[in-house]
Amino acid sequence: GNSSSVLWMMAFMFLAGSLVVLLTMVPTAEAGCTEPCVPGSEDIMKPKAHGSSEKPVQENLRWGCDWDTADRISNYNRHYAEYSGYWERTSFLSDVKEQIDSGSTVTFYDSGWKGRPLFSAPRDRTWEDWIKESKNHGWPSFRDNEVNWDYVRVLPDGETVSVDGTHLGHNLPDRKGNRYCINLVSIAGSPMEDCENDSCRI
Repeated sequence: GNSSSVLWMMAFMFLAGSLVVLLTMVPTAEAGCTEPCVPGSEDIMKPKAHGSSEKPVQENLRWGCDWDTADRISNYNRHYAEYSGYWERTSFLSDVKEQIDSGSTVTFYDSGWKGRPLFSAPRDRTWEDWIKESKNHGWPSFRDNEVNWDYVRVLPDGETVSVDGTHLGHNLPDRKGNRYCINLVSIAGSPMEDCENDSCRI
């Protein structure tokens, strides 16, 4: 009687312990950030002079993106996004018609004050493919090879940010691999030539 109870108890403890080990082995977003993806830490988004950035987003954002929305989402937000389909209601598709027609890529710059190049698309796919995927998901969607890993980082929870503290969106992988679902308002900047002083607004 007693010895069988002890054996059952030991078996139960072994199984419970195994379950804990298995649960801790469940892959996290960071585990999915394998090359070329570059993982980042929470330090990037720590509070600074203007939310998570040193300064507000640039004036005169491209494609008619709303400045207030861009500044709120880019600098004072970690989870929320522009509404689904927002990017289609901007002038983006008509403004890049020449690139679409010629099959050339568009470079997307950080809306933040440094204006670093963050994404170039489409790469290794057609504009038709890029637009279809972005429309299906509601936000501009980029793949690993369309990301400029010099300036983009992916945090452990999948949040995708610029090295300068701009919230960009999230990595939402699908069966094809990593898919970076990005707010257009966060990547509607222009390249900035000199960002060490206050002349970074255009």
